[in-house]
Amino acid sequence: MRRIHFIEIHDQAWVPESARDAVTDALQFVFNLGRLYAPVVPRLHKALVRAGTNHILDLCSGGGGPWLWMQREFESNENFPVSVCLTDKYPNRSAFERVRELSGGKIDYVAEPVDVTNIPPERRGFRTMFTSFHHFRPQEARAILQNAVDNEQGIAVFEIPHRRALTILETLFVPPVALLTVPFVRPFRWSRLLWTYLIPFVPLVMLFDGIVSCLRAYSHAELRELTEGICAPNYEWEVGEALTGPLRLPVTYLIGCPASGRSMLRPY
Repeated sequence: MRRIHFIEIHDQAWVPESARDAVTDALQFVFNLGRLYAPVVPRLHKALVRAGTNHILDLCSGGGGPWLWMQREFESNENFPVSVCLTDKYPNRSAFERVRELSGGKIDYVAEPVDVTNIPPERRGFRTMFTSFHHFRPQEARAILQNAVDNEQGIAVFEIPHRRALTILETLFVPPVALLTVPFVRPFRWSRLLWTYLIPFVPLVMLFDGIVSCLRAYSHAELRELTEGICAPNYEWEVGEALTGPLRLPVTYLIGCPASGRSMLRPY
């Protein structure tokens, strides 16, 4: 199946902030409900050790990413405490603030919009992207990787969407799950109920954007091609996948680190 780059609705600038936040909150809740990214924790730990850092700069964090439980996972099961900074083009500030409070300040955030293709050199940290790399066209995706290389920062991309019929079919279950779970998403917001039940923006957008995400997803070969198209003579790249959840969903990953492990010793 050829990659098709349709638009995702919640990415559009015309979407009201409260509606966008309702979507990212619901998506975050659904993804974290099953801790679908748990299988990549040991692999990310290995990359952080190789890069010589425990500072994370999370990009396109949406409603906070998986870091609230993943940070605890690194601290308890991996015995490798990490500090995390959340960023986004459209920062969900209330969600970010809640994550900071619940983490005891171990997870912080940038309140201003961050351009993922042109991150200032002073924002240091191993860069992570969860279920967001497919949002970018190849030229933009390559710019994201090149910017990490230019600033001598490691980067790890993790994606659950796939251009497979089964994965697309599974997205049909996301809206019903959202309808059942939205009242339990915290912090509670009346606007989230408005955009879910009175105006069914959240379930419809999650369905549409979920299918589009699968059509936008990069294959292993395409990820390797992206790395071949950037200037990174001292970087090591790894592409692969891990299986997660009872349905054994594949999680695609692309990890790049400076070969010398000399990056990121200064935090963000």
